[in-house]
Amino acid sequence: MALGVLDLFSIGIGPSSSHTVGPMRAAVRFVDELAAEGLLDRVDAIRVGLFGSLGATGIGHGSDSAVLAGLSGKEPETLDPDSVSPLVARVREEGTLSLGGRRDVPFDVRSDLTLHLRESLPGHPNGMRISAEAAGELIEREYYSVGGGFVVTAEELAAEKDAAEAIDAAASGPGSGEDSARGPGRDGDVIEFSTADELLAQCRAHGLSIADLMAVNERVRRTDENLRARLLVIWAVMRECVHNGCTRAETTLPGGLKVRRRAPELKVKLEAADYRASGSLDALEWVNLYALAVNEENASGGRIVTAPTNGAAGIIPAVLHYMDRFVTGGSDGEGDASVSDDAVVQFLLTAGAIGILFKRNASISGAEVGCQGEVGSACAMAAAGLCAVLGGTPEQVENAAEIGLEHNLGLTCDPVGGLVQVPCIERNAIASVKAINAARLAMHGDGSHRVSLDQAIETMRKTGADMKSKYKETSRGGLAVNVIEC
Repeated sequence: MALGVLDLFSIGIGPSSSHTVGPMRAAVRFVDELAAEGLLDRVDAIRVGLFGSLGATGIGHGSDSAVLAGLSGKEPETLDPDSVSPLVARVREEGTLSLGGRRDVPFDVRSDLTLHLRESLPGHPNGMRISAEAAGELIEREYYSVGGGFVVTAEELAAEKDAAEAIDAAASGPGSGEDSARGPGRDGDVIEFSTADELLAQCRAHGLSIADLMAVNERVRRTDENLRARLLVIWAVMRECVHNGCTRAETTLPGGLKVRRRAPELKVKLEAADYRASGSLDALEWVNLYALAVNEENASGGRIVTAPTNGAAGIIPAVLHYMDRFVTGGSDGEGDASVSDDAVVQFLLTAGAIGILFKRNASISGAEVGCQGEVGSACAMAAAGLCAVLGGTPEQVENAAEIGLEHNLGLTCDPVGGLVQVPCIERNAIASVKAINAARLAMHGDGSHRVSLDQAIETMRKTGADMKSKYKETSRGGLAVNVIEC
């Protein structure tokens, strides 16, 4: 498999995986390529162009700041979120950029970083072009931020498309179908699958759960101990994110919308001794809190886990916290966790397998298929992970994921003011509850259902292709133009 579970869950900063984390990684990659070619110390000038959705909503998503941080050698995984604003201010004031932290070059943010509001590069809506002048030579690269923080060049994007078409052709040829699912041995110990049907067939053929199958595949990259440790670090960062979101002193989120932070006040209310949710909906209230806390942290540029994107980063942590507090009799939801490490690993491996199907067969990019690709995929992943921990069979897990996606189909990405706040924050809370209900519905069945996950993913892909660009993270349609910014 080309993707692993840790590709779907990476540590970064808000507010957007495709507009913040991706551009930062692209900028770091450009600097690394200059260094590898022995050109870094000869650079005299740098210019950056952001195209398509990156150009349209780049300011609200922090793309400009992310590029400056990346060119300065800062990685999203290790960057201190509080260091970004001072870094950007210094570049603006001094008119110089410390390229890779090694060479100072002139950089005027007003002229050397251009947002192309109506122009796109051919490969993907999230395109960027970085160029450098080094001793009279022009070095230019184009990168695409394709969702979830993934960055590819035009050549890599074309190669991925060719590979996908080859897999599709093989799958539709003689002998294709459930019985032809490829077994281990073709690529070391990898158990290959490219569709949900193939995933289920492989589980049956090898007598494995989805999580166990993913663990087998991960062994080509790392040891079981390393995988487990890294997944538990992901869980720890998710818990820390919820804690931070619940304890911030700031009353509003940054940006012109002046959106009020709700998580700190809601947590105090839920912890009050005399609080009781109307109709005994306590669990729902806590799930709302967890999702709001994460997405308020994301909106303010805090440290989060991309899961599988930043815009949908609150759903999987919220469902994991629900599992901790209400399924395993857990903790206070934002401190030390009591849910077992085994359950967390099982959840994340299962969710990761479903995420790979979305990345492989459709998209997790709001700029490509709308919010159905972000919130829809995260909802399906969370539903699958919870269903697995509840004891669901692979077929029930697939059913849970399909339910989670089916009821997010057609969801547009229309952020008001280009900020990942309205409707993004509440949308995560709603989808978290959907994911829990999807898992519970699937557990009441035997795994058989009319619409398959593969069919739902293909529907999402086609719906995204039919969707007008103004509904795909450009802030030129939907709520973005029907809500007055104040």
